[in-house]
Amino acid sequence: MLNSISKLLTGDLLKILCDMGHGDKIAIVDANFPANTNGKRVLQFPGVKADDLLKAILPLFPLDHVPEFAARLMDMDPKDKAAGMKEPELWGVFSKIVSDCYADKKTGFVPRDDFYAWARDCYAVIQTGEERLYGNIILAKGVVK
Repeated sequence: MLNSISKLLTGDLLKILCDMGHGDKIAIVDANFPANTNGKRVLQFPGVKADDLLKAILPLFPLDHVPEFAARLMDMDPKDKAAGMKEPELWGVFSKIVSDCYADKKTGFVPRDDFYAWARDCYAVIQTGEERLYGNIILAKGVVK
Protein backbone atom coordinates (compact mmCIF):
# COMPACT_ATOMS: atom_id res chain seq x y z
CA MET A 1 0.00 0.00 0.00
CA LEU A 2 1.07 3.54 -0.70
CA ASN A 3 -0.19 6.87 0.58
CA SER A 4 -2.23 9.05 -1.78
CA ILE A 5 -2.57 6.37 -4.46
CA SER A 6 -5.83 4.58 -5.17
CA LYS A 7 -6.04 1.04 -3.86
CA LEU A 8 -7.24 0.06 -7.35
CA LEU A 9 -3.77 0.65 -8.78
CA THR A 10 -1.87 -2.61 -8.49
CA GLY A 11 1.90 -2.93 -8.79
CA ASP A 12 1.48 -4.48 -12.24
CA LEU A 13 -0.65 -1.59 -13.46
CA LEU A 14 1.67 1.03 -11.96
CA LYS A 15 4.63 -0.62 -13.72
CA ILE A 16 2.80 -0.53 -17.07
CA LEU A 17 1.87 3.14 -16.61
CA CYS A 18 5.46 3.98 -15.65
CA ASP A 19 7.04 1.98 -18.49
CA MET A 20 4.91 3.62 -21.17
CA GLY A 21 6.52 6.36 -23.23
CA HIS A 22 5.22 9.50 -24.90
CA GLY A 23 2.57 8.62 -27.45
CA ASP A 24 2.00 5.09 -26.13
CA LYS A 25 -1.66 4.26 -25.65
CA ILE A 26 -3.54 2.31 -23.02
CA ALA A 27 -7.09 0.98 -23.38
CA ILE A 28 -9.47 0.71 -20.45
CA VAL A 29 -12.23 -1.63 -21.60
CA ASP A 30 -15.44 -3.16 -20.36
CA ALA A 31 -16.16 -6.79 -19.45
CA ASN A 32 -17.54 -7.57 -22.93
CA PHE A 33 -14.44 -6.39 -24.81
CA PRO A 34 -12.33 -9.21 -26.33
CA ALA A 35 -9.21 -8.08 -24.45
CA ASN A 36 -7.14 -11.23 -24.84
CA THR A 37 -7.75 -11.24 -28.59
CA ASN A 38 -6.92 -7.55 -29.00
CA GLY A 39 -4.25 -6.81 -26.40
CA LYS A 40 -0.47 -7.25 -26.34
CA ARG A 41 -0.49 -7.02 -22.55
CA VAL A 42 -3.74 -7.56 -20.69
CA LEU A 43 -4.49 -6.88 -17.04
CA GLN A 44 -7.80 -8.00 -15.57
CA PHE A 45 -9.73 -5.97 -12.99
CA PRO A 46 -12.95 -7.99 -12.53
CA GLY A 47 -15.53 -6.29 -10.38
CA VAL A 48 -14.02 -2.83 -10.94
CA LYS A 49 -16.03 -0.22 -12.83
CA ALA A 50 -14.29 1.43 -15.77
CA ASP A 51 -14.96 4.96 -14.53
CA ASP A 52 -13.49 4.16 -11.10
CA LEU A 53 -10.31 2.87 -12.71
CA LEU A 54 -10.11 5.90 -15.02
CA LYS A 55 -10.44 8.19 -11.96
CA ALA A 56 -7.58 6.33 -10.28
CA ILE A 57 -5.27 6.40 -13.33
CA LEU A 58 -5.68 9.95 -14.68
CA PRO A 59 -4.13 11.90 -11.77
CA LEU A 60 -0.90 9.92 -12.34
CA PHE A 61 -1.04 9.77 -16.13
CA PRO A 62 -0.07 12.77 -18.27
CA LEU A 63 -2.30 13.02 -21.33
CA ASP A 64 -0.64 13.73 -24.65
CA HIS A 65 -0.71 17.33 -25.88
CA VAL A 66 -0.12 16.46 -29.56
CA PRO A 67 -3.33 14.82 -30.82
CA GLU A 68 -6.58 16.75 -30.86
CA PHE A 69 -8.06 14.11 -28.55
CA ALA A 70 -5.74 12.29 -26.13
CA ALA A 71 -8.75 10.35 -24.83
CA ARG A 72 -10.93 8.45 -27.30
CA LEU A 73 -14.18 6.61 -26.70
CA MET A 74 -15.49 3.68 -28.71
CA ASP A 75 -18.28 5.06 -30.89
CA MET A 76 -21.53 3.13 -31.19
CA ASP A 77 -21.92 0.56 -33.90
CA PRO A 78 -24.06 1.90 -36.78
CA LYS A 79 -26.59 -0.90 -36.13
CA ASP A 80 -27.02 0.26 -32.54
CA LYS A 81 -27.50 3.85 -33.72
CA ALA A 82 -30.03 2.73 -36.37
CA ALA A 83 -31.93 0.75 -33.73
CA GLY A 84 -32.28 3.95 -31.68
CA MET A 85 -29.91 3.06 -28.88
CA LYS A 86 -29.45 5.98 -26.52
CA GLU A 87 -26.05 7.55 -25.98
CA PRO A 88 -24.13 5.33 -23.56
CA GLU A 89 -24.17 6.62 -19.99
CA LEU A 90 -20.43 6.22 -19.64
CA TRP A 91 -19.58 8.66 -22.43
CA GLY A 92 -20.61 11.62 -20.30
CA VAL A 93 -19.02 10.11 -17.19
CA PHE A 94 -15.70 9.48 -18.96
CA SER A 95 -15.70 12.95 -20.53
CA LYS A 96 -16.30 14.60 -17.16
CA ILE A 97 -13.51 12.62 -15.51
CA VAL A 98 -11.09 13.66 -18.28
CA SER A 99 -12.09 17.33 -18.16
CA ASP A 100 -12.06 17.40 -14.33
CA CYS A 101 -8.48 16.13 -14.34
CA TYR A 102 -7.32 18.05 -17.45
CA ALA A 103 -9.40 21.16 -18.08
CA ASP A 104 -7.88 21.64 -21.54
CA LYS A 105 -8.64 18.07 -22.75
CA LYS A 106 -11.74 16.72 -24.42
CA THR A 107 -12.71 13.23 -25.46
CA GLY A 108 -13.10 12.19 -29.08
CA PHE A 109 -14.45 9.07 -30.72
CA VAL A 110 -13.07 6.10 -32.63
CA PRO A 111 -15.46 4.07 -34.80
CA ARG A 112 -16.18 0.73 -33.11
CA ASP A 113 -14.29 -1.44 -35.63
CA ASP A 114 -11.32 0.93 -35.61
CA PHE A 115 -11.26 0.87 -31.81
CA TYR A 116 -10.39 -2.84 -31.94
CA ALA A 117 -7.43 -2.09 -34.25
CA TRP A 118 -6.32 0.76 -31.97
CA ALA A 119 -6.51 -1.59 -28.96
CA ARG A 120 -4.21 -4.07 -30.72
CA ASP A 121 -1.70 -1.23 -31.06
CA CYS A 122 -2.00 -0.17 -27.41
CA TYR A 123 0.83 -0.73 -24.98
CA ALA A 124 -1.68 -2.51 -22.72
CA VAL A 125 -5.37 -3.31 -22.45
CA ILE A 126 -6.87 -3.04 -18.99
CA GLN A 127 -10.09 -5.05 -18.78
CA THR A 128 -12.50 -4.02 -16.07
CA GLY A 129 -15.64 -5.70 -14.82
CA GLU A 130 -17.68 -2.85 -16.33
CA GLU A 131 -21.09 -4.09 -17.52
CA ARG A 132 -22.46 -0.81 -18.88
CA LEU A 133 -22.35 -0.80 -22.67
CA TYR A 134 -19.57 0.99 -24.56
CA GLY A 135 -17.43 1.34 -21.43
CA ASN A 136 -14.22 1.63 -23.46
CA ILE A 137 -11.66 4.43 -23.66
CA ILE A 138 -8.13 4.77 -25.05
CA LEU A 139 -5.67 7.23 -23.49
CA ALA A 140 -2.50 8.54 -25.16
CA LYS A 141 0.36 9.20 -22.76
CA GLY A 142 1.99 12.59 -22.76
CA VAL A 143 5.15 13.90 -21.16
CA VAL A 144 5.79 14.78 -17.53
CA LYS A 145 6.23 18.54 -17.19
